[in-house]
Amino acid sequence: MNGKTRRLLLPLPPGPNARWFSPGGRLPFKFAQLTETYGPVFSFKQGTRIVCVVGRYQAAIDIMQKHGAYLADRPRSIAAGELFSGDKRILLVGAGDRLRKLRKALHSHLQPSIAVKYRPMQAIHATNVLLDILRDPEHHVDHARRYAASVVMDMTYGKTEPTYYTDPEVQKMITYAARFGSVVRLDSHIVDRFPIFKHVPFVTSTLRQWHKEELGLFSSLVDGARARLKDGGPPSFATYLIDQQQELDLSDAEVAYLAGSMFGAGSDTSANAIAFMIMAAATHPKAQAEVQAQVDSVIGRDRLPTFDDEGLLPFVTAFYLEVYRWRPVTYGGFAHRATADIRWGNYVIPAGATVIGNQWAIARDPDVFPDPEEFRPSRWLDESGRLREDISSFNFGFGRRVCVGQHVANNSLFMNTALILWAFDIKEDSAQPIDTMGFTDAANVHVRPFKAVFTPRIPRLREVVESCMD
Repeated sequence: MNGKTRRLLLPLPPGPNARWFSPGGRLPFKFAQLTETYGPVFSFKQGTRIVCVVGRYQAAIDIMQKHGAYLADRPRSIAAGELFSGDKRILLVGAGDRLRKLRKALHSHLQPSIAVKYRPMQAIHATNVLLDILRDPEHHVDHARRYAASVVMDMTYGKTEPTYYTDPEVQKMITYAARFGSVVRLDSHIVDRFPIFKHVPFVTSTLRQWHKEELGLFSSLVDGARARLKDGGPPSFATYLIDQQQELDLSDAEVAYLAGSMFGAGSDTSANAIAFMIMAAATHPKAQAEVQAQVDSVIGRDRLPTFDDEGLLPFVTAFYLEVYRWRPVTYGGFAHRATADIRWGNYVIPAGATVIGNQWAIARDPDVFPDPEEFRPSRWLDESGRLREDISSFNFGFGRRVCVGQHVANNSLFMNTALILWAFDIKEDSAQPIDTMGFTDAANVHVRPFKAVFTPRIPRLREVVESCMD
């Protein structure tokens, strides 16, 4: 494979033969069906634009990973990128010096050696989730959201006081994230299909107003972080950006959006992954029991799991990796743009094409994940019970656009999985069965509320939890 293929000598990957193919809603599902029809990689056209969709594991490695240098760019996004985000959201910034600058700033606070430092704070907030569930099990999805919001607000803005799901700034963040999710999908807005409409005020006025509101919130949160630091509060990612703003050559809007992107990318995804973990445990009691057996043998009943136990609890890690596969939060993946021709077998993905790694289909590749609809954490373990090194999760994206915050996110999933399954038996309510496909159709899906029954496994659970927090 190479990126210098003469495209005229090779055809595009097979796909629907239409000058303008419109797959409709629930794109990841539609694309998965087309993968079954056309093969691991298929293509279609929308006018002059070529879209190639990768739907199998090995093809994702061959194309998305090995040719990451040619897929670091993003296709032009008028609605979500230029209008809604003011061309400031790092997720949609194109390849080049500016992207490297922004990712370097994020990497300074999210690289593995730094992510370890957040673990004590994550453990405290995850332990609070146990108390939240004991107090109010019905709203367990909201408790997961509170956890994720607390972690990100602490890391990003130095807000150490309790953060609640109902806090005004959190509610606004969630609203803006939902707005973004609604316009970032392929051709979800008319201006992306017909760019000339970008200059028609009544077509774009809502997007411009949304940008104004979002930038205002992000800027006010940075101001709050600055004020906390002056009052003796802790440093944070936002105050780091303020201190290094000139050296990093960041505008005020870039500082605001870079910090704000931590919430949108980190809180939203982690909260829903934790909710999917609870859903998986409730609907797959055998897998839940296997995790609990290992946790009991290592931890016992008199103390809480900690990060120090991680190496002894491979089934906990396998459980959340299977959650990532079973219900990927970014289930359709984000679009890349090829900056050079990429040869795949006897086909070419031409420079300029939009390339999508369809996470839903890749995670259901039967050659790599036999019986893909079955929830089976043991598929991530080898015969000796250790985590396999020959398969990977693409939950955080591909190549040079992989999510910088993946280490913090994995820590969140490990600690919440270990604690919740140590503390509770989780079951379905027979009167209100769980819809395991109950999630929204968005760039980052949201789990719809569902009923789960939590039964404490630990005698005097509240006392044990509170004694460990003292």
